[in-house]
Amino acid sequence: MSNARRHGLDEHPTELAELAAGSVEYRFDRRGPVTVVIFYGGHMRAGLSLGEEVFTEAGCSVLVPSRPGYGRTPVSTGGTADGFADVTAALCAQLGITEVAAVVGVSGGGPTSVAMAARHRILVRRLILQSAVGPLPWPDRRTRLGARIVFAPHTERVSWALVHSLVRYAPGAGLRMLLRELTLLPVRDVVAGLRPEDRTRLVALFSRMRSGRGFTRDLKELATTGDLVGHAGRVSQPALVIATRQDAAVRFAHAQALAAALPHAELLESRADSHLVWFGRDWPLLTERIHAFLSEGPSRTS
Repeated sequence: MSNARRHGLDEHPTELAELAAGSVEYRFDRRGPVTVVIFYGGHMRAGLSLGEEVFTEAGCSVLVPSRPGYGRTPVSTGGTADGFADVTAALCAQLGITEVAAVVGVSGGGPTSVAMAARHRILVRRLILQSAVGPLPWPDRRTRLGARIVFAPHTERVSWALVHSLVRYAPGAGLRMLLRELTLLPVRDVVAGLRPEDRTRLVALFSRMRSGRGFTRDLKELATTGDLVGHAGRVSQPALVIATRQDAAVRFAHAQALAAALPHAELLESRADSHLVWFGRDWPLLTERIHAFLSEGPSRTS
């Protein structure tokens, strides 16, 4: 039995919606009248979760669509950040969601969140960005070339099968290999500093990740940032930008650029050791700020 199953961290069930723009996989965790939409980044899909407790503990319902190429969402659905922002707005309408308390962009999901806030200002009340790709070149050339080989649609299944086996049967080595690309600190120190429960959560998460056709699509789309710059300037809602200076995957400069481009943004610096801000020792304090941000008013500026 895998570590994930032993600890009850099975993948969440998802549904498939048929919209005018195409099929979209999603998970809608209904908990209360207030809904938050989350766009995850690379290698994530609607069946996986990361840091959602900050919203569910506040009584929020959580809607998580799989972005194009991930899970069961075809790469053709939406196509671009703009297109998938519109697809998600249509999904909200189909589900009877007339107001989104916050759209949350995680890592590579950042541009789609910014697009949705800019294009659907009546629907979206706030914007939260966590370790998000901003209006700067991403990723670096070495990462881009390696990812095109390792995570290409015809090789990613084998690549992830090897990763899954490693983190399940040699979790220490697996975590060091994966976190090395996510931190600017010595990776052994980062892994040694993880709490046992966080190691368990990371092993469960990494043992279920897949790239599908989504990551290579992300590499092509996020190479150009002109649309993101334009969208950020049109976001009239309050925005909360969370990032750490120790992030090697999405450098802190992205957060600074986003905070500068968004008209009503607050930059909140995490003390986390890596891209994964949810595992930082100060996450409880950041959680309090997120809860306060969700309850602040007025929620939109003209």
